[in-house]
Parts: sequence; structure tokens; C-alpha cells
Amino acid sequence: MNWVNKCKLLAIKYNGQVCLEINNLWQTLYLTFNMAQHCFVDEEVLNKLESFMNLTWNLFLEEKFTSVLTKCNNLSTSSPDKLAWKHLKHILKDLTCLKNIINIANIYLKLGYWPSYFKISTTIIISKLKKSSYNSPKSFRPIILLNILGKLIEKIIGDRLQFHMTSNNFIHQSKLSGLKFKSTSDVGMAFTHFICMGLVRNLPTSTFAFSISQFFPSINH
Repeated sequence: MNWVNKCKLLAIKYNGQVCLEINNLWQTLYLTFNMAQHCFVDEEVLNKLESFMNLTWNLFLEEKFTSVLTKCNNLSTSSPDKLAWKHLKHILKDLTCLKNIINIANIYLKLGYWPSYFKISTTIIISKLKKSSYNSPKSFRPIILLNILGKLIEKIIGDRLQFHMTSNNFIHQSKLSGLKFKSTSDVGMAFTHFICMGLVRNLPTSTFAFSISQFFPSINH
């Protein structure tokens, strides 16, 4: 991969045993990155949430497609359909192609249907940077490659959902990661605010920082 430097790979160990065969290695990576697959999900918790007025989902516009597509990196690896962002940018320069794709996206949202073609993915295991040893599954992480057109529509849907959530105060002000117009400076300012509020009350401020290894695959979704 272009974004990963070459590193010295050692035999991966899992539960004290060395994985020397492909089947053992696959099971090790599968159990490491897919721990939450069979976890029970209690959907009753959703009934406790306050209900809000339904919003009308407006049709997608050409400007939104082109603006989102412009931000996509041409150097990203190709998707399972062998297309990259640079290919899609070239295709959507044709207004007829662009309008057809927008119509397809609008119909999917109207029907509440997401085609199985967009759900096809390829998982690639890449090494994490600057690890002292690469003999543990935790020294690697999976990335998911989706078909390029589905990714574009998902990006546009994500932007609109984030706009609705922030404009209607669905997201707590302390949530800073992964949001537009938020940066590391905002985190520093928020942390400084907590310290100053403590000083006003003659209270010391201590910080507890921790990293949850493989957190997302392990939680109860």
C-alpha cells in the first residue's frame, strides 16, 4: 500500500500460539476484528428516546454531488468494482451521467431501498504505523473498501444527516471528533474551559486518558 511503509513482519501470535497456517491466521484476524457480530442488541432502549417532528427529505442536487466529489482523494485505493475517485470524477463531468446518478440516488431514498451491489465490500488488513513489533493482531487494522458509487451517495447522506443533527441540537457540544468545522484547537479550548471552571471553584483538575484497543468491533452495536 502506498500509505504504509515497509515493516519487518513476524509470525503472529494469538492466545500464546503462533499462527503458521492460513486457516489459523484467518480465524485470529476474524476473532480480533469481528468480536461483536453475535452480540445481542436490545432495541427497547430506542423507545425511551424523545420523539421529534419528522423532517422532509429533500431531493439531492447537482451542486452537492459535485462539491462532495471534489473533496475525494484521487490517490485512494480502488474499490471492489475497480473504480477510483478519479474515474468517477471523469464520468460525472458528463451532465447526463450526473443527472442519471442523482435520479438513482433519489429513487433509492424514496423507496427506502439500498441495493446489495452497494453492500459488497473487500476487507484489507494493513499494519499500524510505528509499532515496535508486528507479532500481534492488534498491530494491524482492517479497512473496508466499498463500491465507489455507493460510497459517494453515503458521503452525501452523511453530510445531510450531520447538518440536521447539529442544527437541531441532537449532538452534545462536547462531541468534537468527526464533525465538520471542529478541530484539535476546539478540544484544547474545551479542556482549558474545564480547568478554568475548576479553578474558580478552588478545585484541581486531573485527566484520565485511555485507549480502547479495537473498540468499535468489540462494542455491542
